[in-house]
Amino acid sequence: MTTWLDVPADDPFGIATLPYGVFSTDDPDLRRVGVRIGDQVLDAARAAEAAGMESGLLWEAPTLNPFLSLGPQAWEAARAWLTKVLTDEAYRDAVEPHLVPLTDVTMHLAIEVADYVDFYASEHHATNVGTLFRPDNPALPPNWKHLPIGYHGRAGTVVVSSTDVVRPVGQRKAPTDPAPVFGPSVRLDIEAELGYVVAGATALGTRVGVGQAAQHLFGVVLLNDWSARDIQAWEYVPLGPFLGKSFATSVSAWVTPMAALASARVPLPGQDPEPLPYLRGSPDEVFGLDVRYEVRVNDTVVATPRHADMYWSPVQMLAHLTVNGASLRDGDLFASGTISGPTPQSRGSLLELTWNGTEPLNLDDGATRGFLEDGDTVTMTAWAPGPDGARIGISEVTGTIRPAAS
Repeated sequence: MTTWLDVPADDPFGIATLPYGVFSTDDPDLRRVGVRIGDQVLDAARAAEAAGMESGLLWEAPTLNPFLSLGPQAWEAARAWLTKVLTDEAYRDAVEPHLVPLTDVTMHLAIEVADYVDFYASEHHATNVGTLFRPDNPALPPNWKHLPIGYHGRAGTVVVSSTDVVRPVGQRKAPTDPAPVFGPSVRLDIEAELGYVVAGATALGTRVGVGQAAQHLFGVVLLNDWSARDIQAWEYVPLGPFLGKSFATSVSAWVTPMAALASARVPLPGQDPEPLPYLRGSPDEVFGLDVRYEVRVNDTVVATPRHADMYWSPVQMLAHLTVNGASLRDGDLFASGTISGPTPQSRGSLLELTWNGTEPLNLDDGATRGFLEDGDTVTMTAWAPGPDGARIGISEVTGTIRPAAS
């Protein structure tokens, strides 16, 4: 399928992708939903009005949340309509005036994040972390292969890509220190993750099974779970991550629909022991995703993780999240946890890449890094296999570290 726009056949944001975002032009308060096609943004509401699609006026909203609330049938119909008007020359005169160059827009956070949960779904990452921090004990805790472990994060500090990240301050205490100290984190880290945008509100006390979970998954974003490892190490026993994680979580500006990732579904690597019945499903229901990452610190590629290595499926994560009756809201966001693979190059955090700072990375400019320094910029990009050999782009997430506030 080809578009009447001048978009190269190998563009990762071609007609097979069509991600949604929220943008503005001259007035930053006049935000509305856009759809990316190549290096242009379609003003979705104005195009819909011009082409006679009345329901498209919902895209005048400053977030995707109203659109999310319509559910899978509406998402499917909207994607079919967008595909039609961008491939059928009959709609060109109505739609083309509402295309804006990507360079002329300002992107905003696409969703109003209702709740945020971060999982820990990579066996390789969990094993590496356990080996580093618990060398005298089994690397994986005894519950890890029985349930998708996660923690509730802070929705209010989820920020859109290109937002600067201020180095956090807090308490830290090394094992050899006599007492904790207070100050800026000195072990600031990244985590390459995939974020899932959730929709379809449920009532408190109900649960979403594995077979229904995919109907609540609207799309994905790249996600960088910035982590202050020294703050985290001192605080996380016995209740887990808190201030070491809650200062910022960066997500890409564009949400790639799950429908665009149909060709990227792959089997899970294998789960042994078999999970409990509420986490089981058919191969069509319980799936992994072949999303391929590139992580750069400044101008140096430091890692190339692959989401296909993840142990737990997103539908299992969502089913587990709701099995106790916790409700879903439109705009919920959950993350996969750090994506790491079996090789050093496929590790998705500096903690693993530098083996807790003991094996610093060599950057292309001659500098070395154990953890992030002020002024460092971290950029993550990704793509997934699409139909007929196309590449499905998942928009970048980037952020620059600024000094701690005085």
